[in-house]
Amino acid sequence: MSLALDVGLSLLAGLDYLPLPLLAGLGGSTGALARYAVDVALGGGRRSTLAVNVLGSVALGAVVASSPTATTLAVLGTGFCGAFTTFSSFAVNVAEAASGGHPRLAAVDALGTLAAALVGVAVGTALAGL
Repeated sequence: MSLALDVGLSLLAGLDYLPLPLLAGLGGSTGALARYAVDVALGGGRRSTLAVNVLGSVALGAVVASSPTATTLAVLGTGFCGAFTTFSSFAVNVAEAASGGHPRLAAVDALGTLAAALVGVAVGTALAGL
């Protein structure tokens, strides 16, 4: 496991006295703020949706591969990654492209996002093993 991930997980272990729903909420508020920052930086839209879904897949791949405690999974998995990523915006992007007469864009968006997210999980898993 990488040193940065190891240190981060150690810090989370000190929070294990808090209820898991509270920890998920704390992680979720941080993930939502991070998602908003990506939207601002990239101007929203498809690029932002793709970016958060791929980055979130990398992060979740690393978390899951690190054999997380319940605390870590609540804060980083359910909380941060759950709020940072967005399946609903992805689905709306694909549906709008398809219904707007752009079936090729819809297909590229759907398949491209899925492929990139799966690669992201593999990258996160590999990074956790360093």
